[in-house]
Amino acid sequence: MPRQSKTARLTRRAFTAGMGAAGFVAGAAPFGIVRAQTAPLKVGVLLPRSGVQAGIGQDCWRGAEIAGGLLQELGLPPLQLISGDTETNVDVARSRAEKLITDGAQLLIGAFDSGQTTAIAQVAEQKGVPFVINIAAAPQITEQGYKFVFRNFPTAAMILGDAFKNQKEIFAETHAAPKSVVFLHVNDTFGTAMAKGISAVMPKFDMPYKIAEEIAYDPTARDLSVEIAKAKSAGADALLVVSRLNDAILLTREMVKQRWTPTAILSMGPGWYEDQYLKTLGKLSDGPLSFVPWYDPNKPLSKKLEAALAKAYPGINLSTNHVYTFEALLVAADAYKRAGSADPKALAEAIRTTHITNNVSPGPGIMFNAKGQNDKLQLSAIQNRGGKLVTVAPKSAANARVVWPLPPYDKRG
Repeated sequence: MPRQSKTARLTRRAFTAGMGAAGFVAGAAPFGIVRAQTAPLKVGVLLPRSGVQAGIGQDCWRGAEIAGGLLQELGLPPLQLISGDTETNVDVARSRAEKLITDGAQLLIGAFDSGQTTAIAQVAEQKGVPFVINIAAAPQITEQGYKFVFRNFPTAAMILGDAFKNQKEIFAETHAAPKSVVFLHVNDTFGTAMAKGISAVMPKFDMPYKIAEEIAYDPTARDLSVEIAKAKSAGADALLVVSRLNDAILLTREMVKQRWTPTAILSMGPGWYEDQYLKTLGKLSDGPLSFVPWYDPNKPLSKKLEAALAKAYPGINLSTNHVYTFEALLVAADAYKRAGSADPKALAEAIRTTHITNNVSPGPGIMFNAKGQNDKLQLSAIQNRGGKLVTVAPKSAANARVVWPLPPYDKRG
């Protein structure tokens, strides 16, 4: 790695003070030292930094903060990040996107949640400003014929397809599989898309289990005792879930309270692998399997990103939030370098021809089809293990073997 100049070595106090400005060159080492001949690309980063999804939005922001030194090492031009808090609200996401563009943002990134991302995509397309989605799975976002919207994240159908493949690989390895599951999911944009996708995708994979009951719930609910009681009474072997962070914690606590340990918790979404979930629940967090967009621990850039996160935030596990926010910035910087201009049409055309193979996520790399979707992404199966996250499938990206069945909650001390 090239030596950093003294200018790059910001103290935490100086960095925090700089946060109050309209924008900043983010990261412990700024996104490259700004050369006289290269103005930084102004990137508006829209995330739910407050509200019910605040924990995840703040985690995504860490992925943006640590990107600077790595992008500089890759020889990419500087990016000036302008933060926009969506407050976990679709209308706020729309107004923040408009404001960031008014304030000079030349490219937008965001926004974790599919509903908020849909609103931002509409603004970006209307204003003719490139929008690189970091995390959002609702299929319809890239089915609108947009010219300025790009997604380096799998759709709900892609998530489901790879989830079923990885589940079957695990069942074959353990010589065990549930015969029935309760499908418990949030009723927001993402959860609804996943629910619709399951009915369309699951029959194609000849899964060994049937869905005994489907239960939808509000992700902002503060009491999920009724939902767990229904799930328990269904008599199913395992729990199939599409959750968020806060409700994943509530669901786990209810299972403990109601003395119910299913054979497995099979999650196809966020929540169960978040650091806050692991730290809040301690030993009770062990065991759930998440089938999610992840990172390939064997790729060289993955190791560097993991090291950068460990240095900046000791004790924080590298996750989807960091990986795909980092890769969104990687796409932006790569396109800016190749376009040689911040002109929105030139940037959009450069993004359209992206071909990055030195990346972090599983699969052959980052590239976009005619709809602006990276359809080459692959997913992983990860498991909570002693406060850490290990990859158990597919074998090509695994670094541990699965623990099956789920250890009983009442035997954990």
